Amino acid sequence: MTDPQPAAPASALAPEATAALDRFAAQLDATWHAGTLDRVVLANPGGAAEAGLQRVIARPVALRGQTQLSLVYRYQTKDITKNLPWPEALATLRGLIGAAFKNAHLHTPTEEVQLAVSKKGKASIRVGKVAHEPSTSGDSGEPAADRLAHNQDKHRYVDQQRPFLTALGVTDAAHHIVPSMARKWKQINKFIEVFAAAFERSKLADATRHPQVHVVDFGSGKGYLTFAIHDYLRNVLQREAQVTGVELRADLVKLCQKVIDQLHLQGMDYEQGDVRHYHPQALNVMIALHACDTATDYAIHLGIRAGAEIIMCSPCCHKQIRPQLLSPHPLRPILQHGIHLGQEAEMLTDGLRALLLDAAGYDTQVFEFVSLEHTNKNKMILAVKRERAKDPAEVLQQIEQIKAFYGIKEQALESLLRADGLCAS
Repeated sequence: MTDPQPAAPASALAPEATAALDRFAAQLDATWHAGTLDRVVLANPGGAAEAGLQRVIARPVALRGQTQLSLVYRYQTKDITKNLPWPEALATLRGLIGAAFKNAHLHTPTEEVQLAVSKKGKASIRVGKVAHEPSTSGDSGEPAADRLAHNQDKHRYVDQQRPFLTALGVTDAAHHIVPSMARKWKQINKFIEVFAAAFERSKLADATRHPQVHVVDFGSGKGYLTFAIHDYLRNVLQREAQVTGVELRADLVKLCQKVIDQLHLQGMDYEQGDVRHYHPQALNVMIALHACDTATDYAIHLGIRAGAEIIMCSPCCHKQIRPQLLSPHPLRPILQHGIHLGQEAEMLTDGLRALLLDAAGYDTQVFEFVSLEHTNKNKMILAVKRERAKDPAEVLQQIEQIKAFYGIKEQALESLLRADGLCAS
């Protein structure tokens, strides 16, 4: 797949039209530097447009601490994203307007500037005021700098216009969020935000050391997050990536593979399988969201054994440890209540998992993934492999002390690691 090339300005434009295009480009530049550029849409493809290219949608994004313009080239069967520093982005847009596209729309929080080029090569500019823009860009009453920062947060990782969102029912044909999917939309964005930060900290960020990124998502379900991580890696970061969704339910595997084929996605597939028996050929990122009870332990174990650079889990159910728990004094009066005992089992299970990951050479965090307002399965265990290993003896001693205090005889992840010789007995 080749990157789209900016078209040369059409020679048939009248001098007045060229001047209008220059004024439009100057306004683009001014809104960028003022921090009020929301998005730019190029439409109505002309004779110089590539075959199948329907429009270009551009938004500011923050990548690696720098603000760039993300240009999505929308073709009939695919999208191609290019992230460019502003001078190059402005030159690219200026080259496309009037030649490849006859219409350009500049959106800010307060106005929309429209440029139209007629068949005779004449250009006109119209400015319309916007009292309130009903988009995901933020409230138009925000100060310019705050609004731009807010805009970057909203559009930094997942573009609402992406075809996979429509194919999965998150957006409608006009790329508006389906009301019933609003919570899922927030979860998708939060997931990619978390992943992006972990990716930047990991060795995978260095493309020379890791030219291809292999991701396996266990229990991937309908694929909302699986498709999102594929889109982020290949279209936003523009990395060579192979993303595999592994799901037990055959109907969901069939559904997601149909979407992959429909959108002609490269570097993505769906397979039917179980984390206990699945053996990937390569694994850099292991994801297991909402894996029930010890399935989370098997997923973490697979990630550690495969040397994954990033492990992301959102555990569901914590059944193994609860019946083993003693109620040691002075906790007995508190843990006599079933709800407290369940919460204690959850905390201990995930706490031990985090400590075992620490001992296995990962910097590990346990935090709220998304607000309980959006889902009750809201805990994330995120582990990024350290550059340098450290002596795990102290952590392993802490684990033994915790197990002794609560009377825990067995924890699945520890047993799996011990069987492989990856954890001291």
